[in-house]
Amino acid sequence: MNSLPERIMEYAEAKPEATPVRADDLLHIGDRAAVVRALSRLVRSERLMRICRGVYMRPIQTRFGLRAPRLEKALASLSALWGEIIVPNGGGAANWLGLTTQNTVRSVYLTSGADRLLHFGAHRVELRHAPAWQLTAPHRTAGVVIRALAWLGPDEVEESLDAVIPQLTGEDLSDLAAARDVVPAWMAEPLNRRLVHG
Repeated sequence: MNSLPERIMEYAEAKPEATPVRADDLLHIGDRAAVVRALSRLVRSERLMRICRGVYMRPIQTRFGLRAPRLEKALASLSALWGEIIVPNGGGAANWLGLTTQNTVRSVYLTSGADRLLHFGAHRVELRHAPAWQLTAPHRTAGVVIRALAWLGPDEVEESLDAVIPQLTGEDLSDLAAARDVVPAWMAEPLNRRLVHG
């Protein structure tokens, strides 16, 4: 019979890339204390990555060696696991929309959950708790616009909206209109003027 670490690896390898592995998922193959020890051994031997406390993922074998799971997949899995919204921060959103050329040095994402630091090998990702209005329309362009404006701040909202609104679809504009009730007044008022008169 295979050892406990081998059985854990069989379990992890049968799952899609970026599937979180936790001690609770493994109690059918060993008691908690033994499972926790085996997970620690697998991290030391680099067969599993410890993403954060109690959550592990399997690194992916490529012809160039091992790599961390793809970040987008990993964050989507963690979002589902924790029942939280996780989205790129406003700096990344502003860059994506062409409102800034500044690249963020650190990987920072906003979340409806607690602040956390995630480790994907040498790459660290910071999850920062954000107010609900900044997490509006989480996986839609309107949400990207709101997070970019939040990051740029009140002084740049008018100019930024003038640059972004012509690029948006009717659906994006409807999403933005729906968000006007939840964003701060400094964002809602210029948004309202453009959506009503646009």
